[in-house]
Amino acid sequence: MGKILFTSESVTEGHPDKICDQISDAILDAMLAQDPMSRVACETAVTTDLVLVMGEITSNATVDIEAIVRDTICKIGYDDAAKGFDGKTCQVKIALDKQSSDIAMGVDKALEAKLTDSEIESEGAGDQGMMFGYATNETDDDYMPYPIYLAHKLSRQLSKVRKDGTLSYLRPDGKSQVTVEYDENGNPLRLDAVVVSSQHSEDVSWEQIQKDIRKYVVDAVLPAELIDKDTKFYINPTGRFVIGGPNGDSGLTGRKIIVDTYGGSCPHGGGAFSGKDPTKVDRSAAYAARHAAKNIVGAGLAKKIQVQLSYAIGVSHPVSIAIDTFGTASVDEQIILDALYTLFDFTPAGIIERFSLTKPTFKYQELTNYGHFGRPDLDLPFEKLDMVDKLIEFCHRG
Repeated sequence: MGKILFTSESVTEGHPDKICDQISDAILDAMLAQDPMSRVACETAVTTDLVLVMGEITSNATVDIEAIVRDTICKIGYDDAAKGFDGKTCQVKIALDKQSSDIAMGVDKALEAKLTDSEIESEGAGDQGMMFGYATNETDDDYMPYPIYLAHKLSRQLSKVRKDGTLSYLRPDGKSQVTVEYDENGNPLRLDAVVVSSQHSEDVSWEQIQKDIRKYVVDAVLPAELIDKDTKFYINPTGRFVIGGPNGDSGLTGRKIIVDTYGGSCPHGGGAFSGKDPTKVDRSAAYAARHAAKNIVGAGLAKKIQVQLSYAIGVSHPVSIAIDTFGTASVDEQIILDALYTLFDFTPAGIIERFSLTKPTFKYQELTNYGHFGRPDLDLPFEKLDMVDKLIEFCHRG
Protein backbone atom coordinates (compact mmCIF):
# COMPACT_ATOMS: atom_id res chain seq x y z
CA MET A 1 0.00 0.00 0.00
CA GLY A 2 3.01 2.30 0.31
CA LYS A 3 3.14 5.09 2.85
CA ILE A 4 0.18 5.63 5.13
CA LEU A 5 0.55 9.15 6.52
CA PHE A 6 -1.68 10.86 9.05
CA THR A 7 -1.32 14.35 10.52
CA SER A 8 -2.71 16.07 13.61
CA GLU A 9 -2.16 19.53 15.07
CA SER A 10 -2.26 21.15 18.49
CA VAL A 11 -2.12 24.76 19.71
CA THR A 12 -0.94 26.50 22.87
CA GLU A 13 -3.12 28.40 25.35
CA GLY A 14 -2.13 31.72 23.76
CA HIS A 15 -3.72 30.85 20.43
CA PRO A 16 -6.65 33.26 19.87
CA ASP A 17 -9.24 30.47 19.69
CA LYS A 18 -7.89 28.88 22.85
CA ILE A 19 -7.99 32.19 24.69
CA CYS A 20 -11.71 32.21 23.94
CA ASP A 21 -12.19 28.60 25.08
CA GLN A 22 -10.46 29.37 28.38
CA ILE A 23 -12.53 32.47 29.05
CA SER A 24 -15.79 30.66 28.28
CA ASP A 25 -14.90 27.73 30.53
CA ALA A 26 -13.63 29.98 33.33
CA ILE A 27 -17.04 31.68 33.33
CA LEU A 28 -18.75 28.27 33.31
CA ASP A 29 -16.69 27.11 36.30
CA ALA A 30 -17.53 30.27 38.24
CA MET A 31 -21.26 29.85 37.55
CA LEU A 32 -21.38 26.17 38.52
CA ALA A 33 -19.34 26.80 41.67
CA GLN A 34 -22.14 29.01 43.01
CA ASP A 35 -25.13 27.36 41.31
CA PRO A 36 -24.76 23.75 40.06
CA MET A 37 -28.03 24.14 38.14
CA SER A 38 -26.65 26.98 36.01
CA ARG A 39 -27.48 26.77 32.33
CA VAL A 40 -24.54 28.18 30.44
CA ALA A 41 -23.93 28.65 26.73
CA CYS A 42 -21.14 31.21 26.77
CA GLU A 43 -19.25 32.23 23.65
CA THR A 44 -16.20 34.48 23.50
CA ALA A 45 -14.64 36.34 20.58
CA VAL A 46 -11.34 38.22 20.59
CA THR A 47 -9.59 40.56 18.21
CA THR A 48 -7.13 43.42 18.53
CA ASP A 49 -7.62 45.01 21.99
CA LEU A 50 -11.17 43.65 22.30
CA VAL A 51 -12.94 40.76 24.04
CA LEU A 52 -16.64 40.09 23.44
CA VAL A 53 -18.49 37.68 25.77
CA MET A 54 -21.90 36.65 24.45
CA GLY A 55 -24.49 33.94 24.72
CA GLU A 56 -27.17 32.74 27.09
CA ILE A 57 -26.80 32.14 30.83
CA THR A 58 -29.54 31.34 33.34
CA SER A 59 -28.14 31.14 36.87
CA ASN A 60 -28.57 32.28 40.44
CA ALA A 61 -24.81 32.89 40.63
CA THR A 62 -23.37 36.37 40.95
CA VAL A 63 -20.15 36.49 38.97
CA ASP A 64 -17.85 39.35 37.94
CA ILE A 65 -17.45 38.30 34.32
CA GLU A 66 -15.14 41.15 33.36
CA ALA A 67 -12.75 40.26 36.19
CA ILE A 68 -12.71 36.61 35.07
CA VAL A 69 -11.93 37.68 31.50
CA ARG A 70 -9.02 39.88 32.52
CA ASP A 71 -7.60 37.39 35.01
CA THR A 72 -7.74 34.55 32.46
CA ILE A 73 -5.94 36.55 29.77
CA CYS A 74 -3.20 37.68 32.14
CA LYS A 75 -2.61 34.16 33.43
CA ILE A 76 -2.18 32.96 29.85
CA GLY A 77 0.68 35.41 29.53
CA TYR A 78 -0.87 38.38 27.74
CA ASP A 79 -0.22 40.88 30.52
CA ASP A 80 1.72 43.54 28.64
CA ALA A 81 0.91 45.55 25.54
CA ALA A 82 4.44 44.83 24.30
CA LYS A 83 3.33 41.21 23.79
CA GLY A 84 0.51 42.37 21.52
CA PHE A 85 -2.37 42.02 24.00
CA ASP A 86 -2.90 43.08 27.60
CA GLY A 87 -5.63 41.60 29.78
CA LYS A 88 -5.43 44.55 32.13
CA THR A 89 -6.23 47.24 29.55
CA CYS A 90 -8.11 45.60 26.66
CA GLN A 91 -11.77 46.41 26.05
CA VAL A 92 -14.26 43.88 27.46
CA LYS A 93 -17.83 43.91 26.16
CA ILE A 94 -20.50 41.63 27.61
CA ALA A 95 -23.70 40.67 25.76
CA LEU A 96 -25.45 37.89 27.68
CA ASP A 97 -29.12 36.87 27.78
CA LYS A 98 -31.04 34.07 29.52
CA GLN A 99 -31.58 30.61 28.07
CA SER A 100 -34.58 30.36 25.76
CA SER A 101 -37.67 29.21 27.67
CA ASP A 102 -38.50 26.88 24.75
CA ILE A 103 -35.16 25.08 25.17
CA ALA A 104 -35.39 25.08 28.97
CA MET A 105 -38.80 23.37 28.79
CA GLY A 106 -37.26 20.34 27.10
CA VAL A 107 -34.16 20.19 29.28
CA ASP A 108 -35.96 20.59 32.62
CA LYS A 109 -38.24 17.64 32.04
CA ALA A 110 -37.54 14.98 29.44
CA LEU A 111 -40.12 13.85 26.89
CA GLU A 112 -40.17 10.38 28.48
CA ALA A 113 -41.23 11.85 31.83
CA LYS A 114 -43.96 13.91 30.19
CA LEU A 115 -45.40 10.96 28.25
CA THR A 116 -45.59 8.74 31.34
CA ASP A 117 -46.73 11.49 33.73
CA SER A 118 -43.73 10.56 35.80
CA GLU A 119 -42.95 12.67 38.82
CA ILE A 120 -39.25 12.14 38.14
CA GLU A 121 -37.80 15.27 36.57
CA SER A 122 -35.43 13.45 34.24
CA GLU A 123 -33.39 15.92 32.16
CA GLY A 124 -33.76 15.91 28.42
CA ALA A 125 -30.92 16.54 26.00
CA GLY A 126 -30.15 20.23 25.53
CA ASP A 127 -30.02 19.88 21.75
CA GLN A 128 -30.19 17.42 18.92
CA GLY A 129 -27.00 16.13 17.35
CA MET A 130 -24.44 13.34 17.21
CA MET A 131 -21.34 12.92 19.33
CA PHE A 132 -18.34 10.64 18.84
CA GLY A 133 -15.99 8.87 21.21
CA TYR A 134 -12.81 7.12 20.13
CA ALA A 135 -10.03 5.02 21.60
CA THR A 136 -7.07 3.14 20.19
CA ASN A 137 -4.24 1.07 21.64
CA GLU A 138 -1.62 3.13 19.73
CA THR A 139 -0.55 4.70 23.03
CA ASP A 140 -0.34 2.37 26.03
CA ASP A 141 -1.74 4.59 28.78
CA ASP A 142 -3.70 7.31 27.02
CA TYR A 143 -5.50 5.21 24.37
CA MET A 144 -5.13 8.14 21.99
CA PRO A 145 -4.05 8.37 18.33
CA TYR A 146 -0.30 8.86 18.08
CA PRO A 147 -0.26 12.05 15.93
CA ILE A 148 -2.45 14.11 18.29
CA TYR A 149 -0.68 12.60 21.32
CA LEU A 150 2.68 13.88 20.03
CA ALA A 151 1.31 17.21 18.80
CA HIS A 152 -0.06 17.94 22.28
CA LYS A 153 3.30 17.05 23.83
CA LEU A 154 5.02 19.59 21.59
CA SER A 155 2.53 22.37 22.37
CA ARG A 156 2.71 21.66 26.08
CA GLN A 157 6.51 21.79 25.93
CA LEU A 158 6.40 25.10 24.06
CA SER A 159 4.41 26.58 26.93
CA LYS A 160 6.64 24.99 29.55
CA VAL A 161 9.91 26.46 28.23
CA ARG A 162 8.23 29.85 27.88
CA LYS A 163 6.89 29.87 31.42
CA ASP A 164 9.96 28.45 33.18
CA GLY A 165 12.27 30.95 31.46
CA THR A 166 14.24 28.45 29.38
CA LEU A 167 13.19 30.38 26.26
CA SER A 168 12.02 33.64 27.79
CA TYR A 169 11.69 35.32 24.41
CA LEU A 170 8.75 33.10 23.44
CA ARG A 171 5.21 34.49 23.59
CA PRO A 172 1.94 32.65 24.39
CA ASP A 173 0.72 31.97 20.83
CA GLY A 174 1.99 28.77 19.21
CA LYS A 175 1.17 25.70 17.15
CA SER A 176 2.49 22.22 16.49
CA GLN A 177 1.79 19.56 13.90
CA VAL A 178 2.99 15.97 13.56
CA THR A 179 2.77 13.60 10.58
CA VAL A 180 3.14 9.92 11.47
CA GLU A 181 3.87 7.16 8.95
CA TYR A 182 2.08 3.88 9.66
CA ASP A 183 2.60 0.37 8.35
CA GLU A 184 -0.21 -1.59 6.70
CA ASN A 185 -1.30 -2.93 10.10
CA GLY A 186 -1.75 0.54 11.59
CA ASN A 187 1.45 0.55 13.66
CA PRO A 188 3.48 3.80 13.83
CA LEU A 189 6.74 3.39 11.88
CA ARG A 190 8.36 6.81 11.88
CA LEU A 191 7.76 10.55 12.00
CA ASP A 192 7.55 11.98 8.51
CA ALA A 193 7.15 15.69 9.31
CA VAL A 194 7.13 17.94 12.37
CA VAL A 195 5.96 21.57 12.38
CA VAL A 196 6.39 23.93 15.34
CA SER A 197 5.59 27.65 15.25
CA SER A 198 5.80 30.02 18.20
CA GLN A 199 5.26 33.71 18.68
CA HIS A 200 8.41 35.44 19.87
CA SER A 201 9.86 38.80 20.83
CA GLU A 202 11.31 41.18 18.27
CA ASP A 203 14.91 40.86 19.44
CA VAL A 204 15.69 37.23 18.60
CA SER A 205 16.96 35.84 15.30
CA TRP A 206 15.23 33.17 13.25
CA GLU A 207 18.37 31.03 13.45
CA GLN A 208 18.33 31.18 17.26
CA ILE A 209 14.64 30.27 17.38
CA GLN A 210 15.15 27.26 15.12
CA LYS A 211 18.11 26.04 17.14
CA ASP A 212 16.43 26.50 20.52
CA ILE A 213 13.05 25.03 19.63
CA ARG A 214 14.70 22.00 18.05
CA LYS A 215 16.77 21.41 21.21
CA TYR A 216 14.39 22.36 24.03
CA VAL A 217 11.05 21.44 22.47
CA VAL A 218 11.30 18.93 19.62
CA ASP A 219 14.19 16.77 20.80
CA ALA A 220 13.01 17.00 24.40
CA VAL A 221 9.68 15.26 23.82
CA LEU A 222 9.62 13.36 20.53
CA PRO A 223 10.74 9.69 20.47
CA ALA A 224 14.23 9.61 18.93
CA GLU A 225 13.71 6.10 17.59
CA LEU A 226 10.98 7.35 15.22
CA ILE A 227 13.11 10.18 13.81
CA ASP A 228 15.33 9.35 10.83
CA LYS A 229 17.34 11.17 8.18
CA ASP A 230 14.20 11.74 6.10
CA THR A 231 12.11 13.29 8.86
CA LYS A 232 11.32 16.87 7.90
CA PHE A 233 11.35 19.69 10.46
CA TYR A 234 9.66 23.05 9.94
CA ILE A 235 10.31 25.47 12.80
CA ASN A 236 8.71 28.92 12.43
CA PRO A 237 8.73 28.34 8.66
CA THR A 238 7.59 31.87 7.77
CA GLY A 239 10.75 33.24 9.40
CA ARG A 240 8.93 35.70 11.66
CA PHE A 241 6.10 35.38 14.22
CA VAL A 242 6.20 38.54 16.33
CA ILE A 243 2.58 39.57 15.82
CA GLY A 244 0.45 36.89 17.47
CA GLY A 245 -2.52 36.26 19.70
CA PRO A 246 -5.64 38.41 19.16
CA ASN A 247 -3.46 41.12 17.61
CA GLY A 248 -2.48 38.75 14.81
CA ASP A 249 -5.74 36.91 14.28
CA SER A 250 -9.26 36.92 15.66
CA GLY A 251 -10.40 34.08 17.90
CA LEU A 252 -13.67 32.36 18.71
CA THR A 253 -14.85 29.75 21.21
CA GLY A 254 -15.16 26.25 19.78
CA ARG A 255 -13.06 26.71 16.66
CA LYS A 256 -10.50 24.08 17.71
CA ILE A 257 -12.83 21.09 18.15
CA ILE A 258 -10.51 18.67 16.32
CA VAL A 259 -7.59 19.75 18.51
CA ASP A 260 -9.87 19.19 21.51
CA THR A 261 -10.72 15.62 20.50
CA TYR A 262 -8.78 13.10 18.41
CA GLY A 263 -6.87 15.14 15.86
CA GLY A 264 -9.10 14.05 12.99
CA SER A 265 -8.74 10.31 13.58
CA CYS A 266 -12.51 10.00 13.91
CA PRO A 267 -15.48 12.15 12.86
CA HIS A 268 -16.80 15.03 14.95
CA GLY A 269 -20.47 15.82 15.29
CA GLY A 270 -19.79 19.54 14.97
CA GLY A 271 -20.65 20.76 18.45
CA ALA A 272 -18.00 22.51 20.51
CA PHE A 273 -17.29 21.83 24.18
CA SER A 274 -16.13 25.02 25.85
CA GLY A 275 -18.59 27.37 27.54
CA LYS A 276 -21.35 24.76 27.71
CA ASP A 277 -22.80 23.29 30.88
CA PRO A 278 -23.22 19.48 30.89
CA THR A 279 -26.92 19.47 29.96
CA LYS A 280 -25.54 20.24 26.51
CA VAL A 281 -24.87 16.77 25.11
CA ASP A 282 -22.38 18.27 22.67
CA ARG A 283 -20.07 18.14 25.65
CA SER A 284 -21.31 15.58 28.18
CA ALA A 285 -22.22 12.87 25.66
CA ALA A 286 -18.85 13.24 23.95
CA TYR A 287 -17.24 12.56 27.33
CA ALA A 288 -19.53 9.54 27.83
CA ALA A 289 -18.75 8.17 24.38
CA ARG A 290 -15.01 8.47 25.06
CA HIS A 291 -15.45 6.67 28.40
CA ALA A 292 -17.25 3.79 26.69
CA ALA A 293 -14.71 3.58 23.85
CA LYS A 294 -11.70 3.63 26.18
CA ASN A 295 -13.13 0.88 28.39
CA ILE A 296 -13.91 -1.30 25.37
CA VAL A 297 -10.31 -1.05 24.16
CA GLY A 298 -9.06 -1.46 27.73
CA ALA A 299 -11.10 -4.66 28.00
CA GLY A 300 -9.40 -6.06 24.90
CA LEU A 301 -12.68 -6.22 22.97
CA ALA A 302 -11.18 -4.17 20.12
CA LYS A 303 -7.87 -2.56 19.25
CA LYS A 304 -9.66 0.63 18.33
CA ILE A 305 -13.27 1.74 18.29
CA GLN A 306 -15.48 4.66 17.37
CA VAL A 307 -18.69 5.13 19.35
CA GLN A 308 -21.45 7.41 18.03
CA LEU A 309 -24.34 8.67 20.16
CA SER A 310 -27.21 10.74 18.77
CA TYR A 311 -29.89 12.71 20.59
CA ALA A 312 -33.14 14.61 20.06
CA ILE A 313 -33.69 17.83 21.99
CA GLY A 314 -35.80 17.29 25.09
CA VAL A 315 -35.43 13.48 24.95
CA SER A 316 -33.21 11.86 27.55
CA HIS A 317 -32.21 8.54 25.94
CA PRO A 318 -30.06 8.47 22.80
CA VAL A 319 -31.93 8.12 19.54
CA SER A 320 -29.20 5.75 18.38
CA ILE A 321 -25.90 4.16 19.37
CA ALA A 322 -23.48 2.98 16.68
CA ILE A 323 -19.98 1.54 16.76
CA ASP A 324 -17.15 0.82 14.34
CA THR A 325 -14.19 -1.31 15.41
CA PHE A 326 -12.48 -1.05 11.99
CA GLY A 327 -12.19 -4.83 11.81
CA THR A 328 -10.23 -5.06 15.09
CA ALA A 329 -12.92 -6.54 17.38
CA SER A 330 -12.17 -9.74 19.29
CA VAL A 331 -15.91 -10.48 19.69
CA ASP A 332 -18.92 -9.86 17.49
CA GLU A 333 -19.67 -6.12 17.19
CA GLN A 334 -23.33 -6.75 18.01
CA ILE A 335 -22.29 -8.11 21.40
CA ILE A 336 -20.29 -4.93 22.10
CA LEU A 337 -23.27 -2.84 21.02
CA ASP A 338 -25.58 -4.82 23.30
CA ALA A 339 -23.13 -4.19 26.15
CA LEU A 340 -23.32 -0.43 25.57
CA TYR A 341 -27.12 -0.46 25.68
CA THR A 342 -27.14 -2.65 28.80
CA LEU A 343 -24.25 -1.40 30.94
CA PHE A 344 -24.04 2.34 30.23
CA ASP A 345 -26.43 5.14 31.10
CA PHE A 346 -26.20 7.67 28.28
CA THR A 347 -29.00 9.96 29.49
CA PRO A 348 -27.83 13.51 30.30
CA ALA A 349 -28.81 13.07 33.96
CA GLY A 350 -26.99 9.74 34.14
CA ILE A 351 -23.84 11.14 32.54
CA ILE A 352 -23.81 14.20 34.79
CA GLU A 353 -24.24 12.09 37.92
CA ARG A 354 -21.68 9.44 36.95
CA PHE A 355 -18.94 11.95 36.17
CA SER A 356 -19.95 14.61 38.77
CA LEU A 357 -20.06 17.19 36.01
CA THR A 358 -21.83 19.90 38.03
CA LYS A 359 -19.74 19.65 41.18
CA PRO A 360 -17.19 22.39 41.99
CA THR A 361 -14.40 19.77 42.02
CA PHE A 362 -14.80 19.33 38.26
CA LYS A 363 -12.89 22.18 36.60
CA TYR A 364 -13.81 22.63 32.95
CA GLN A 365 -11.12 25.22 32.32
CA GLU A 366 -8.44 22.59 33.03
CA LEU A 367 -9.58 20.74 29.90
CA THR A 368 -9.36 23.59 27.42
CA ASN A 369 -5.67 23.16 26.58
CA TYR A 370 -3.95 20.12 25.09
CA GLY A 371 -7.08 18.05 24.54
CA HIS A 372 -10.05 16.90 26.57
CA PHE A 373 -9.05 13.24 26.33
CA GLY A 374 -6.01 11.16 27.18
CA ARG A 375 -5.02 13.44 30.04
CA PRO A 376 -2.91 11.57 32.64
CA ASP A 377 -2.15 14.94 34.27
CA LEU A 378 -5.81 15.23 35.28
CA ASP A 379 -7.89 12.75 37.27
CA LEU A 380 -10.81 12.79 34.82
CA PRO A 381 -13.74 10.49 35.65
CA PHE A 382 -14.51 9.70 32.00
CA GLU A 383 -10.91 8.56 31.46
CA LYS A 384 -11.13 5.86 34.14
CA LEU A 385 -11.05 2.19 33.13
CA ASP A 386 -13.81 1.36 35.60
CA MET A 387 -16.08 -0.65 33.29
CA VAL A 388 -13.51 -3.12 31.98
CA ASP A 389 -14.50 -6.05 34.21
CA LYS A 390 -18.23 -5.62 33.52
CA LEU A 391 -17.60 -5.42 29.77
CA ILE A 392 -15.47 -8.57 29.80
CA GLU A 393 -18.06 -10.46 31.84
CA PHE A 394 -20.92 -9.33 29.56
CA CYS A 395 -19.17 -9.95 26.25
CA HIS A 396 -17.79 -13.39 27.19
CA ARG A 397 -20.96 -14.86 28.71
CA GLY A 398 -21.77 -18.43 27.84
